[in-house]
Amino acid sequence: MSEFVRNVRLWFAPERVREEGGTPDYRFSLANERTFLAWLRTALALIGGGFAVDQFLPHLRWAWRTGLALALLGAGVLCALRAVNHWVSCERAMRRGEDLPASRFPAVLSLVVAVVAVAMVVVVLVGWEG
Repeated sequence: MSEFVRNVRLWFAPERVREEGGTPDYRFSLANERTFLAWLRTALALIGGGFAVDQFLPHLRWAWRTGLALALLGAGVLCALRAVNHWVSCERAMRRGEDLPASRFPAVLSLVVAVVAVAMVVVVLVGWEG
């Protein structure tokens, strides 16, 4: 069974994480949870930004508006899913005394947000109706 599939199962049964290794210092588990919540706030902000682009820029060309909104909404969905997967992965690693998992996701998310920001700059400079 792949590591990702195992983690997905643990999303809905977090008490099973305790079956692995020893109990880490509770401060590390709480820090892991705070990081999870920060990722969820980021996801909510991205989703809110996607809806804002769609709802509050009606004069923007349909393709631009839809593309920008979908990019932000998609980034929000991925961020929320990544948050829970990263929480489980870190909790498991701490219990097993392993290094915390490395991730390229922050870099990917940053690039998506930067591309959307550049597109919004172009829209503002060129004009909404092209």
